[in-house]
Amino acid sequence: MEVLEGQNILVTISGKKNRVRVYYLSWLKSKILRTDGHSDQVERRNGWINVGDLQGAVHFKIVKYERIKFLVIALKDSIEIYAWAPKPYHKFMAFKSFGELAHRPLLVDLTVEEGTRLKVIYGSADGFHAVDLDSATVYDIYLPKHTQGPICPHCIVALPNSNGMQLLLCYDNEGVYVNTYGRVSKTMVLQWGEMPTSVAYIGTGQIMGWGNKAIEIRSVESGHLDGVFMHKKAQRLKFLCERNDK
Repeated sequence: MEVLEGQNILVTISGKKNRVRVYYLSWLKSKILRTDGHSDQVERRNGWINVGDLQGAVHFKIVKYERIKFLVIALKDSIEIYAWAPKPYHKFMAFKSFGELAHRPLLVDLTVEEGTRLKVIYGSADGFHAVDLDSATVYDIYLPKHTQGPICPHCIVALPNSNGMQLLLCYDNEGVYVNTYGRVSKTMVLQWGEMPTSVAYIGTGQIMGWGNKAIEIRSVESGHLDGVFMHKKAQRLKFLCERNDK
């Protein structure tokens, strides 16, 4: 889930049909504090709204470009892009759609090249791919050749001070450095000490991986280990996120 305090919303995937849903923070607060006296039906109608008529959402990412907030959604066989429309609409509205993808998206992100060109970067069980929003061209940017069977994509990071051109792509127990056109930009490989169940980029220029025995913190630029925290017992974390640089 992601919170946009300025828009008074929380975005999440919920329900039996895996819909992307927008909840209003003021409504959630009133539910928690029980400060309103409306019926459940009125509360539900006023409290949240589905994004489009989408079902089967796998992953989503909110990216800010200039004054626009884009919501990029990975479905089972397509990618949908919505843009936030301020009042009087106050909702996400359909922007672009890319269907019949050769590789099913499992992880999705949006990068802004040199402040002007928008590209969707997404991970699948086969590797990582890109979609140019202007031309609708879909192409591969990294397909691991040394692995057998499907991979598990963890995280897509646009490296700081690279104008959205350089990426760190994390999958399984490693990460590779490529640019948005699929060329290897660094020969080094980020190698985790153990297979992480979740990976997240944090605002300190570092990347964090949660494993069954430890949390590793590594430099996003070099992959060097900056710190490690051991667990007292084996745990599994499915989602890892950053909040206020923490």
